[in-house]
Amino acid sequence: MVVDRAAVCSDWNARGFSCDLWVDSPGQVWADFVHDSDELVMLVEGEIELSFSGRTLQPVAGEEVLIPARNAHTVINTGRTTNRWLYGYRTR
Repeated sequence: MVVDRAAVCSDWNARGFSCDLWVDSPGQVWADFVHDSDELVMLVEGEIELSFSGRTLQPVAGEEVLIPARNAHTVINTGRTTNRWLYGYRTR
């Protein structure tokens, strides 16, 4: 699936979220992060694994995941290539 970054960011902004692109190398692990606001994540390219609230997800490109505020979460690039994913925090 091709993700239209501009359309996703426009939608997220209208829903009160910021929107930016993150790029990770293969094997990158972001462990046990906690934010004071809700976070949206959407894979654009590659493979990721998201773990939070006792669940582990492997979203496909274009699938939106909401990580509730104050939930420790881990994101791992599980693929063999660079991945790209959109992320945004609730701003209002």
